[in-house]
Amino acid sequence: MHKYRKETFVLITLVLALSGAGCRRGSKNEKRFPIKGKVIAVNKLDRTATISHQDIPGYMPGMTMDFKIKNDGDLEMMKPGDQITGTLVVDGLSSWVEVTAITEGGAQLTPTTVVPGEPKPGDAIPDFALLNQDGKAIRLSQYKGKALALTFIYTRCPQPDQCTLMSQNFAAIDRELQNLPDVYAQTHLLSITFDPDYDTPKVLRSYGASHTERYSDETFQHWEFATGTKDEIKGMAQFFGMRYYHDTESGDEQVIHSLRTAVIDKNGKLVKLYRGNEWKPAEIVNDLKALAGA
Repeated sequence: MHKYRKETFVLITLVLALSGAGCRRGSKNEKRFPIKGKVIAVNKLDRTATISHQDIPGYMPGMTMDFKIKNDGDLEMMKPGDQITGTLVVDGLSSWVEVTAITEGGAQLTPTTVVPGEPKPGDAIPDFALLNQDGKAIRLSQYKGKALALTFIYTRCPQPDQCTLMSQNFAAIDRELQNLPDVYAQTHLLSITFDPDYDTPKVLRSYGASHTERYSDETFQHWEFATGTKDEIKGMAQFFGMRYYHDTESGDEQVIHSLRTAVIDKNGKLVKLYRGNEWKPAEIVNDLKALAGA
């Protein structure tokens, strides 16, 4: 087996690139960054690959997350453990990876934990303990009596279709609910970080205030931001269906950065679990209105 399996497809790729050069141009807002990393998983159905990537200078630190892959042929060749190099393209609210080389990896990677399944509507949410943006200990049980929407973020994740979009969506939900005082009083929003080492309460406070645009006047009475110990965050992330994997080379255990947003009723039971980034703020506003009895 050749070290670089893509060499087999060089001629085809070149022909396609030349044939499309005259009709395909990136937008004026398109940004391009070199990316290198290890393939953790491949999802051909969604045209994505989970990649544990190195730091991307000028854009974001190394983490493990799902990326759209531009070329379907690259997905066919990739397998867990392979090393890839290429370009991360960010254009407006979209992003994707254009792969330039796939290097065969060594030992196959396997998840440390197989998640048995996501919670189902009606399931009680465990009373997870966290720390909010003010450094105050909080528990999910304290939000009983209100309808709760929660999501997961990294403050250092600039991807326009991932954490940035989740925070923009929650900001839109927060603004809309302010126009409905009765509903506002019966609802709460919570954004939880995947990155407790970096996302301290102070960092979360600054990040949160910038998204509500109230800055130093923000009280976080309706929308809080929370962190916790690594074990607490891992337990919560896994409960909502996110995976961790063990890197056999480094010995590290990392969360696979994916998107989950949950709507929880006044009794602390799951109503809906939104996967990915396809949901719209209006959907969760409607969920919360229904739970508030509006």
